[in-house]
Amino acid sequence: MPGEHSPADRQETRTLPPVGTLVVDTGSGDAVGEFRGVTGSRWSLRPVCGGAEWEAEPGRVRPVSDAERLRARTARANARSRGEFL
Repeated sequence: MPGEHSPADRQETRTLPPVGTLVVDTGSGDAVGEFRGVTGSRWSLRPVCGGAEWEAEPGRVRPVSDAERLRARTARANARSRGEFL
Protein backbone atom coordinates (compact mmCIF):
# COMPACT_ATOMS: atom_id res chain seq x y z
CA MET A 1 0.00 0.00 0.00
CA PRO A 2 1.19 3.54 -0.59
CA GLY A 3 2.81 5.11 2.44
CA GLU A 4 3.73 1.77 4.01
CA HIS A 5 7.38 0.86 4.52
CA SER A 6 9.00 -2.54 4.67
CA PRO A 7 11.30 -3.44 7.60
CA ALA A 8 14.28 -2.93 5.26
CA ASP A 9 13.11 0.61 4.48
CA ARG A 10 12.84 1.39 8.20
CA GLN A 11 16.40 0.15 8.78
CA GLU A 12 17.73 2.41 6.05
CA THR A 13 16.08 5.48 7.58
CA ARG A 14 17.21 4.69 11.11
CA THR A 15 19.69 7.24 12.45
CA LEU A 16 23.19 5.85 12.82
CA PRO A 17 24.89 6.36 16.17
CA PRO A 18 28.25 8.12 16.18
CA VAL A 19 31.26 5.81 15.85
CA GLY A 20 32.32 4.64 19.32
CA THR A 21 28.80 4.76 20.80
CA LEU A 22 28.05 1.85 23.12
CA VAL A 23 25.08 -0.26 22.04
CA VAL A 24 23.54 -3.62 22.92
CA ASP A 25 23.09 -6.34 20.28
CA THR A 26 19.98 -8.21 21.41
CA GLY A 27 20.54 -10.72 18.60
CA SER A 28 23.82 -11.81 20.22
CA GLY A 29 22.74 -12.42 23.77
CA ASP A 30 22.69 -8.73 24.75
CA ALA A 31 26.37 -8.29 23.93
CA VAL A 32 27.59 -4.72 24.50
CA GLY A 33 29.77 -3.28 21.79
CA GLU A 34 30.99 -0.06 20.23
CA PHE A 35 29.35 0.98 17.00
CA ARG A 36 32.06 1.01 14.29
CA GLY A 37 30.13 1.57 11.06
CA VAL A 38 27.94 -0.04 8.44
CA THR A 39 28.73 -3.10 6.34
CA GLY A 40 26.05 -3.55 3.69
CA SER A 41 22.77 -3.68 5.59
CA ARG A 42 24.36 -4.64 8.93
CA TRP A 43 26.14 -2.67 11.63
CA SER A 44 29.70 -3.47 12.70
CA LEU A 45 30.24 -3.64 16.45
CA ARG A 46 33.45 -4.12 18.43
CA PRO A 47 33.67 -5.74 21.87
CA VAL A 48 34.26 -3.23 24.65
CA CYS A 49 37.43 -4.96 25.88
CA GLY A 50 38.87 -5.56 22.41
CA GLY A 51 38.63 -8.41 20.01
CA ALA A 52 37.13 -9.14 16.64
CA GLU A 53 34.27 -7.01 15.37
CA TRP A 54 30.95 -8.65 14.64
CA GLU A 55 27.98 -7.70 12.50
CA ALA A 56 24.53 -7.04 13.91
CA GLU A 57 21.10 -6.49 12.42
CA PRO A 58 20.23 -2.82 13.06
CA GLY A 59 16.72 -3.75 14.20
CA ARG A 60 18.22 -5.84 17.01
CA VAL A 61 20.51 -3.11 18.33
CA ARG A 62 19.44 -0.78 21.12
CA PRO A 63 21.13 1.92 23.21
CA VAL A 64 22.85 0.82 26.41
CA SER A 65 21.27 1.53 29.76
CA ASP A 66 23.19 3.53 32.36
CA ALA A 67 23.98 0.31 34.25
CA GLU A 68 25.25 -1.41 31.08
CA ARG A 69 27.41 1.62 30.26
CA LEU A 70 28.94 1.56 33.75
CA ARG A 71 29.64 -2.20 33.52
CA ALA A 72 31.29 -1.75 30.11
CA ARG A 73 33.49 1.11 31.31
CA THR A 74 34.49 -0.87 34.40
CA ALA A 75 35.33 -3.94 32.30
CA ARG A 76 37.47 -1.80 29.98
CA ALA A 77 39.31 -0.17 32.90
CA ASN A 78 39.95 -3.56 34.50
CA ALA A 79 41.29 -4.99 31.23
CA ARG A 80 43.65 -2.04 30.84
CA SER A 81 44.89 -2.41 34.43
CA ARG A 82 45.73 -6.06 33.68
CA GLY A 83 47.66 -4.98 30.57
CA GLU A 84 45.30 -6.69 28.14
CA PHE A 85 45.30 -5.47 24.57
CA LEU A 86 42.42 -3.17 23.70
